[in-house]
Amino acid sequence: MSVTRFLAGFIVGGAIGAITGILLAPKSGEETRAMLADSAKEAMEKANETVKEIQSKADDVVSDLQKKGDEIKEKLQGLINQQKSEAEA
Repeated sequence: MSVTRFLAGFIVGGAIGAITGILLAPKSGEETRAMLADSAKEAMEKANETVKEIQSKADDVVSDLQKKGDEIKEKLQGLINQQKSEAEA
C-alpha cells in the first residue's frame, strides 16, 4: 500500500467519522455547524502535519541516497584510475 493511499484513506475515514458523529449528536444547527467547522480545521491541521512529516522523511531519504551515490561514484572513479595505472604499467 502506498503512503499516499494510506494518507488519503486516513483523512477521508477521519472526516467521515467526525461528520457522522457530529450529525448524530443532539445539538442545534448552529452548534453543529460550528463543530463541523472546528472538525474541518482540525482535520486540515492534522493532514498538513502528516504531509510535512512525510516530506521531511522523503527529504532525508533523498539526501542519504545522494550521499551513497556520491560514495559509489568516488569508489568507481578510484577503481577506474587504478585499472588505468595498472594497464599503463
